[in-house]
Amino acid sequence: MPGPLTYLRLARAGYILVREGVISALPAEELPAHLQLAHRMAGLVARRRALNADRSDRLARAVARLGPSWVKLGQFLATRPDVVGAEIADDLAALQDRMTTFPQSQAVEEIEASLGRPLQELFARFDPPIAAASIAQVHPAEVITPDGPEKVAVKVIRPGVRKRFRRDLEVFYLVAEWQERLLPASRRLRPVEVTRTLEQTTKIEMDLRLEAAALSEMAENIKADPGFRVPRVDWERTGRDCVTMEWIDGIKMSDIAALRNAGFDLDALAETLIQSFLRHTLRDGFFHADMHQGNLFVDAIGDIVAVDMGIVSRLGKKERRFLAEILYGFISRDYRRVADVHFEAGYVSANYDPASFAQAIRAIGEPIHGQPAETISMARLLTLLFEVTELFDMQTRPELVMLQKTMVVVEGVARTLNPRFNMWKAAEPVVGDWIRDNLGPKRLLVDVRDGMQAALRLGEQLPDLAARSEKLAHEMSAMAENGLRFDRETSEAIGRAEARHTRSGRIALWIIAAAVVWIAISLHPF
Repeated sequence: MPGPLTYLRLARAGYILVREGVISALPAEELPAHLQLAHRMAGLVARRRALNADRSDRLARAVARLGPSWVKLGQFLATRPDVVGAEIADDLAALQDRMTTFPQSQAVEEIEASLGRPLQELFARFDPPIAAASIAQVHPAEVITPDGPEKVAVKVIRPGVRKRFRRDLEVFYLVAEWQERLLPASRRLRPVEVTRTLEQTTKIEMDLRLEAAALSEMAENIKADPGFRVPRVDWERTGRDCVTMEWIDGIKMSDIAALRNAGFDLDALAETLIQSFLRHTLRDGFFHADMHQGNLFVDAIGDIVAVDMGIVSRLGKKERRFLAEILYGFISRDYRRVADVHFEAGYVSANYDPASFAQAIRAIGEPIHGQPAETISMARLLTLLFEVTELFDMQTRPELVMLQKTMVVVEGVARTLNPRFNMWKAAEPVVGDWIRDNLGPKRLLVDVRDGMQAALRLGEQLPDLAARSEKLAHEMSAMAENGLRFDRETSEAIGRAEARHTRSGRIALWIIAAAVVWIAISLHPF
């Protein structure tokens, strides 16, 4: 059960969101009557200047006051339009992860503690930070190599960020649990599970060794691919709290004029970007999930370089086949096959009629046929598909939503390079090859091979499974004869825990009451 401080932090966060006009700016049409009343009251409490700003500005101000954990929450929810809605996700995507830098002396302490060596032994030069985000900040530096001095980028964790995140995470879980309890319609979106995903991804992002490992894995996957790469990692100078990598000198893909003036072929860059993303997704099942323009550079020889791999995502073989069959089904206008794929994957309940679901899929697919190929967006197609599947209670698949969101971003970057870029033509070589290899005769051979390997692993485990089953049978037999008993010490411990929880609950209720009184008093000046 959450402690009193958790409720106090929640009250503070709620107060900031109300005062900055965030709550009053949210849509309230589908809220229950009592929550609509609270929504109207929030508009009375909001600052007057906040009510004159648009929703994205209100969010930015509120998040800045709430701190780094809330920045990370906003960025995470921006990748989940299925949870917060497309409009709110767009507003959250506009949040700038630009925090104030922390002192260089603290960065040095973090590096030396993480690597166990003094800074002078690690770097020939270590410069002040050039950028700071919610999790870490980046310093230019220089190392001495056998080939001479080399410029590097050093990413250093923000001091105290893990403790702060753990504390704020309790508030996030509390809100998610209340959402499931008070808004039954939201249970399909699994808010608690979404919060758990946030916890897992952020913990990974806070261990910079894992970002280094992601860069290394990506580099191995794409070593033979043309026109796309990631920075090299300096493992000697990488630890949990800092990662050192190759410094990238290049032009940001957001600077279209500079790319054009440098003589780069914008169509070729767009094609390379789309094909690379699809290779990572379909072939490798491992992709950079934060490929916005600020994380993409074009180096001197015209290669696209992707940086900042703190957020990555994976697709299993089942999800990759699901994606490929959907794309193939829409291309061939086989809507019944697209519907069947959803049922076969278990994404839509067998209680629904496949023919009715195929009819809904047809409503998405037919309007795109006959349009110029350059106007059809794969990302938009997936977005419409997820909207329709809501009508059939399709359970949220976080990895597929992350894929769809990343595809929206990647397509957006390609469209800025050429507004009439033909996505389907660029994607065909990659998607077509994967479909032929994985949905044709080769698929049967691969399935047979995988099945035999699974059977072999099961055979190796049979003796251990048999021993465990025998032990379980003996324990259940003894339980049936003797009953289930607690010793006196265990019973007393349970009683003490229950009493402690009851006291915490009472304290929490008083804190909530005090927070409500505080907000009511704040209404007086208005």
